[in-house]
Amino acid sequence: MIHIAICDDERSMADQIRKMVSDFFRRKNSEIDIMQFSSGEELLTYDRQIDILFLDIQMKDIDGMETARKLRGRKFRGFLIFITVLKEMVFQSFEVQAYDYLVKPVDEKAFEKTMERLFVSMQNASEASLLIQKGYERRVVSLEDIVFCEIIDRKIYLNLASSEVVDYYDRIENLENKLDSRFFRCHRSYLINLRYLKSYKNGVAYMEGDKQIPVSRLRSREFSNVILQYMKNM
Repeated sequence: MIHIAICDDERSMADQIRKMVSDFFRRKNSEIDIMQFSSGEELLTYDRQIDILFLDIQMKDIDGMETARKLRGRKFRGFLIFITVLKEMVFQSFEVQAYDYLVKPVDEKAFEKTMERLFVSMQNASEASLLIQKGYERRVVSLEDIVFCEIIDRKIYLNLASSEVVDYYDRIENLENKLDSRFFRCHRSYLINLRYLKSYKNGVAYMEGDKQIPVSRLRSREFSNVILQYMKNM
């Protein structure tokens, strides 16, 4: 079951999106559940799972952008698609990890193009993953594949088990909120995946692939406790 929410204060627009969504997933033979909301306030009171959210930016009182910020602050990890009359708003959408945006009136071909990409992304993201946005490029990275994350001059570098490095602009605090308990922030500039930890000695975490990551003195005691807890849960 795919849980979908549509939030738009224009009933006709919400109904149009609902029909296009229903038609698309019926062709994919996918079972869906659709909820409609007429305001950001109403959406924010909803506490059940949302996998895909279509969110109007221009709404009364709390607008779509602020609604999205609040949702991401609550660790909402679903796919977010903005609906807008202003193309310029797309540049602000990156900060809330919007997957894409649709311009009103919504063109069916543009909608289909977005949904086809989204459908593939959802299939690739069947396991825990991270949606990376670099300019207009979007990519899904499995958390299992990340050995460690490093931040240098406002750019995050994801070092993968394949030896590939994926870079994009974000704050390490934002990244930390999107990761699960297998990751630990051992230093102000590093987050490591405990699955790839080989040993820890004298303030250095030795990772698979011969990578050595510094552990700050302030985090060393917590790090030792986290390692023990992680080993117990394996």
